[in-house]
Amino acid sequence: MTQEATEPGRTASGSAPLPRVAVILLWYPLFTQPFIFRDVEGLKARLPVEVHTLYGLNLRLCSQEMRDAAQDARRLGLRALPRILGSAVRLLVTHPRRFCRLFADNVCRGWPSLEVLGENLWAFLCGVHLAPILAASGIDCTYAPWPRGTTTAARTIMQLAGIPYVTTVRGNNLAPADPDLGDKMRDAALVRTNNRADMKRILAMTPSARVEVIYNCLTLHVDSLSPVALNGPARLLAAGRFDVTKGFDVLMRACAILRDRSVPFHLTLVGGGGKMMGLGGMGGSIHDLCRELGLEEHVSFPGLVSHDAFPDILRAHDIFVAPCVVAPDGQCDGIPNTLIEAMSFGLPVVASDVNAIPEIVRSQETGLLVPQRDAEALADAIMTLVSSPETARRYGANAAALARELFSPEHNGSLLADLFIREHACRGNNQCAE
Repeated sequence: MTQEATEPGRTASGSAPLPRVAVILLWYPLFTQPFIFRDVEGLKARLPVEVHTLYGLNLRLCSQEMRDAAQDARRLGLRALPRILGSAVRLLVTHPRRFCRLFADNVCRGWPSLEVLGENLWAFLCGVHLAPILAASGIDCTYAPWPRGTTTAARTIMQLAGIPYVTTVRGNNLAPADPDLGDKMRDAALVRTNNRADMKRILAMTPSARVEVIYNCLTLHVDSLSPVALNGPARLLAAGRFDVTKGFDVLMRACAILRDRSVPFHLTLVGGGGKMMGLGGMGGSIHDLCRELGLEEHVSFPGLVSHDAFPDILRAHDIFVAPCVVAPDGQCDGIPNTLIEAMSFGLPVVASDVNAIPEIVRSQETGLLVPQRDAEALADAIMTLVSSPETARRYGANAAALARELFSPEHNGSLLADLFIREHACRGNNQCAE
């Protein structure tokens, strides 16, 4: 079943009390998840919200705004281990069959790695610990913005305390899918996704899921746009984790083609790799490929940059490149947040036509689309914009306008809050769709 989000300010009943929402995350805030930060802060401005994290504090590269908000989160982590284990033991002693049934349902799955098993085991134990706490504090709904560990905790809380949960599923959550994803989407009060392509994928996997599309909110404050000067070597920009879905190896090969065609350019590739914090494992191979192709003078790697520093980087470039690909195991991005940020600062985009990217990169309107894994087509599209600065500037202006429209924090923040208000109201009236 699908539902369209209502307009801001309108609810199912018009007079229902505001629901108390507990947001459950691994960390909060996290510099790699500025869109989650914007969602949560938008909810906090509209609803009574508590933020609970299953891990401890990690403010690496966070903006000052994120750091200011961090003090409000209620954290578990290793320091809470005695309390968490105590809660688990109490449930095991008082309701052994129930504990074992829930443990089997939430933990005993065919996880793809020990790391994923560990995350879900910890999340299950945290859910056991939090269930009576959230019930006693009058929480009406939990929100788990990721479908893995955070939703394991939320689903455990639902099973123990009857508190419904909303989860968000997007992009690479859907393939390769975790073995419990279908159950989590089926049991959720609502599934939010941030693009229409992923909504179709969710319904193909779990037709009974109640799905709503609410786009992400702009994460950066846009005070001025890139001039898209293109009056010297073209200043190309790409950004993201060094992961297989980003297609940065294809971008390196496209850069070699541009060099061989004597196109003046310089690429700044912002980001990095590393298994920690989900940054991907291709950092070494991307640098190696750059050296192998002899591109050292044409490509710079500033590494990971703080959220506060990224606007200046965006304004200093002419064209944003997003050469995303579908990995052999089916993993792919939905709409990369860096792509949204680049468009919001008026950069024309060259991107591959993967998954939901065509929803915002509209060919010959906000940029140019090319087939994935086609380095020559990527180079051709970049050359088209470099050779026509007026066209590039027009695409950039259109991109900024579309970003303001689709990713408005005010509009989308209200839509997300209304999702919880309507769900709470319909449950109060026993009118929620099954």
